Amino acid sequence: MGRTSDAKARILRSAQELFYARSTENVGVQEICDHAGVKKGSFYHYFPSKQKLTLEVAEDYRRCSAKALSEEVFCSDIPPLQRIEGLFQYVYLFHKKVKAETGKVQGCLNVNLSTELSTQEASIREKICESFSGGIAPIEAALSEAVEKGDLREMDTQAKAEAIFVYLQGAVMMAKAQNDPEVIFRLAKEVKNFVEA
Repeated sequence: MGRTSDAKARILRSAQELFYARSTENVGVQEICDHAGVKKGSFYHYFPSKQKLTLEVAEDYRRCSAKALSEEVFCSDIPPLQRIEGLFQYVYLFHKKVKAETGKVQGCLNVNLSTELSTQEASIREKICESFSGGIAPIEAALSEAVEKGDLREMDTQAKAEAIFVYLQGAVMMAKAQNDPEVIFRLAKEVKNFVEA
C-alpha cells in the first residue's frame, strides 16, 4: 500500500502562514509550493486556482478558530458574561503570542482577507460573511443566556452580539495598526460597560 500524502495539508498550512504574514496578492503559487515542500503539479491537483485555495484557507481558519473558542472560551460551565470577557482575553493573548513570535500584530486572517478581497471576489466575500456569522453566534448565545438568567436586561441580543464582534475586530485592527497587542487588553476593559449599555 502507498503512503497517504499530506501535501494538501502542507499547502493549506503554508498558504495560511504566508497570507497571514503578508497578503494573498504578495504571495504566489510557487512560493506556497516552495514553503510547503511540494511540486507545483501537486498544488493544481488539490486546488484548481489560487482563489479556491484562498476559500479553503478562510474555511480552515474559521473552523480551527471556532473549535478553539468553543473549547476554551464558550464552555457551558462558564457563566455567560464571563465567556464574553474571556473572548477578549483569548484574542489578546493570541495576538500577544503572535507579536512575540513574529514581531508583528498581524490581525485576524479572515478580516485581512475581507479587506483585501471582498470587493474583488464574491465567493470569498460570502465565505468571510459566513465566518463572521459563526463568530457572532456564540456571543449571541451567551447574551441570550445572560438575559434569561436575569444578568442582563432585555435587549436585541443579535444586534448586541454583532456590535461586540465589530468592537472586538476594531480593537484587533487598532492593535495591528499600532503593532501593539496591549491595545486589545486596554479596550477589553470597556467591554463590560459596552455589554450592559
